Amino acid sequence: MTIGGAAAIESDPQGRIDTAASDRPNGATCRHCGTPLGIVLADLGHSPVANDMIPADRLDEPEATYPLAVRVCGNCWLAQAGDVLPADAIFRADYTYFSSHSTTWLAHAKAYVDMAIERFGLTGDSKVVEVACNDGYLLQYVKQAGIPCFGVEPTAGPAQAARELGLDVDIEFMTEEYGKSLAARGWQADLVTANNVLAHVPDINDFVRGIAAILKPEGVATFEVQHLLRLMQGRQFDTIYHEHFSYLSLIAAERLFDAAGLRVFAVDNLPTHGGSVRFFVCRKEAERPNEISLDAMRAEELEYGLDKAETYRAWRVDILDTKFALLELLLDLKKQGKTIVGYGAPAKGVTLLNYCGIDSDFIDYTVDRAPSKKGCHFPGVGVPILDPGEILNTKPDYVLILPWNLKDEIKDQMAAVRDWGGKFIIPVPMAKIED
Repeated sequence: MTIGGAAAIESDPQGRIDTAASDRPNGATCRHCGTPLGIVLADLGHSPVANDMIPADRLDEPEATYPLAVRVCGNCWLAQAGDVLPADAIFRADYTYFSSHSTTWLAHAKAYVDMAIERFGLTGDSKVVEVACNDGYLLQYVKQAGIPCFGVEPTAGPAQAARELGLDVDIEFMTEEYGKSLAARGWQADLVTANNVLAHVPDINDFVRGIAAILKPEGVATFEVQHLLRLMQGRQFDTIYHEHFSYLSLIAAERLFDAAGLRVFAVDNLPTHGGSVRFFVCRKEAERPNEISLDAMRAEELEYGLDKAETYRAWRVDILDTKFALLELLLDLKKQGKTIVGYGAPAKGVTLLNYCGIDSDFIDYTVDRAPSKKGCHFPGVGVPILDPGEILNTKPDYVLILPWNLKDEIKDQMAAVRDWGGKFIIPVPMAKIED
């Protein structure tokens, strides 16, 4: 990739991108600062809602698809999708994502809790609140440490699973009004945790003000989000889906938190989700010095060009190159008579399969460990979702790993694939075959 829009677009002689047309303002304004949005990062056409897997008895029903595009604000540099669907239409009672189904994610949560207890001196007199606590995957470790904790989760299924672990959970969306009511109930927190939720809220300003309302004067809030920089560097277009209303960089996040009276004082680079960032946030007036990690990350983002419109426009060429490489690989294997199946039914898989047009002509089925997904079909493309044991029964030549961010965990779980000479396909950043 050549950073700089003109050079990148001139290197696309096939004319796959019409920047003049695609960058025309569409009437949308920035969800943070209200500036009209005119920079297109990606336009993936129409796609179904990512976690809306289709039960077998609904296969004949019409499916709804919605525009899936990301634009960037030229003022505050927040990358964002349009408000196609309200949050409560996505995060419903039948929401199918349960964090505890990934052993890698459980280990990540345990390591975070151990770190937070030591770094911030949490004790039995402290209070921890997790926003978007899902099925209790993280708070269970806080409770085991003897620290009072409380969860907030908008979806009933995961919230009930957390309650079954003995955790106190409200089924609510975080807003400024709700945050104030929670603080009035005695839940001002020494630590607020919000993992992979900041990107999922349409009214991001109201959400952050809600976090500020429950934070003690010297308290800390941590936010883990997929890092826009890593998304672009890794060509991770499949992580764009309707659940993600925003895509965060440090330079955008600092403005966002500042508007709510908060300050980013440190950051961590994380390997999760293909490359994430953890923002450590406090009140502006808190006695916490800014750490050098901020300067390093800010400098890396500016060097890449996240403050330049042409950087975002140029990325559209990368998306097409990744799409074509995957399709060429799959087509070549199918022409050789090879059998291909998928592993996993993640949200990113819905974007990948639909944008690339990969249906049952390419992969016979996919598998998933989540009971809520087995027996269903991928929306849009109709690929069936089966139990992982089916791979051992049918012995395919290739397994396409859809949650590629967990490829090492999955390859370990499915090591038996190698017994019959099977191999794995990793779809991004460029499709490749691995043993």
